[in-house]
Amino acid sequence: MAVTGNAPDAGNDAGKDPGNDAPTGGAPARAAGPLAGVRVVELAGIGPGPFAAMLLADLGADVVRVDRPGGGGLAVNPAYDVTNRNKRSVLVDLKSAEGPARVLDLVERADVLIEGFRPGVAERLGVGPADCHARNPQLVYGRMTGWGQEGPLAHTAGHDIAYIAVTGALGMIGNPGEPPAVPANLVGDYAGGSLYLVIGVLAALQHARTPGGAGQVVDAAIVDGTAHLTAMIHGMVAAGGWQDRRGANLLDGGCPFYGTYETSDGRYMAVGALEQQFYDTFVELLGIADQAPARKDLARWGELREAVAARFKSRTREEWTAVFEGTDACVAPVLSLREAPHHPHLAARATFTDFGGITQPAPAPRFSATPAALVSGPALPGAHTESVAADWGVPALLGKEG
Repeated sequence: MAVTGNAPDAGNDAGKDPGNDAPTGGAPARAAGPLAGVRVVELAGIGPGPFAAMLLADLGADVVRVDRPGGGGLAVNPAYDVTNRNKRSVLVDLKSAEGPARVLDLVERADVLIEGFRPGVAERLGVGPADCHARNPQLVYGRMTGWGQEGPLAHTAGHDIAYIAVTGALGMIGNPGEPPAVPANLVGDYAGGSLYLVIGVLAALQHARTPGGAGQVVDAAIVDGTAHLTAMIHGMVAAGGWQDRRGANLLDGGCPFYGTYETSDGRYMAVGALEQQFYDTFVELLGIADQAPARKDLARWGELREAVAARFKSRTREEWTAVFEGTDACVAPVLSLREAPHHPHLAARATFTDFGGITQPAPAPRFSATPAALVSGPALPGAHTESVAADWGVPALLGKEG
């Protein structure tokens, strides 16, 4: 979804909907997670930047999203954009005469800033690293882009699919002889982008808070993070344990006991019986223990796959789920997004939650002493200007000079 660091200026989600968590100008409840007390300024954009800021907010940071009046870019209706939960929003026009100064007022009081503009745009707007560090030398300045701050493609547009394509990650996914399968925007935007930005920001924050430490710039590029995710695979290639083609390896669907199979009702089961003891349980419960060829005989993997597929086609997904539930066969039903929250294990752990009328994933991971919490719904653009102006001591946000 994201044009991370690829729009001329980042597209800032905007709009109006009455379903916000707090009245306009009111302050939503603050989370008390492990990042309580950390202040984050997010220059609004789309995709991995907002998701990274949501992670920090879920963990208790006070995240103030700086939205652009009028909005722009690819945008979800703000009332349903859960990547803006647990945040507050103010409206600032960075292209106005006073806009950069208002952001720098916030920066002076912040620990972290996150932006997802193309390289050079923040500098032109007057809120680049040099401008911000002049006001706050301890600031961690997080930059989220697809191609990174430098390199031949740094200033060109792109989306998740292009970033994961050039890293080799996309080429690994899918069936042999078919086009690569697109894994939504999870691998690039969020895994290779947001998560690496958060790791970088937290590491830099730790450094800034050590004696003699200082703020710095974190250059989080989706191409870098996604390439990093393939580290184990590169090791396997070097060792001769991975073929550089789709559907021919242990973990890419090439293995008949690590993949998905259709059931009689047109649904699917996922099989991950890699280890011998789990495989033994799998073929026994599947009912093919006496006829399955040796699992290590790669020449007969096609025969084994046909036997497994035929058996799964003999019953429904619900019936097979009952057969494998609670066993060590490493088999699970493939659920849809709407089905997932009702899975007994996920329901028991409250992995999903209903908040403000929206079913959504609960904050993760979990902490024994400083639990994270979902305390407010998506922040509508500008809804918290009054509370931020008061809490952060920036009356200029209200058009008043302090």
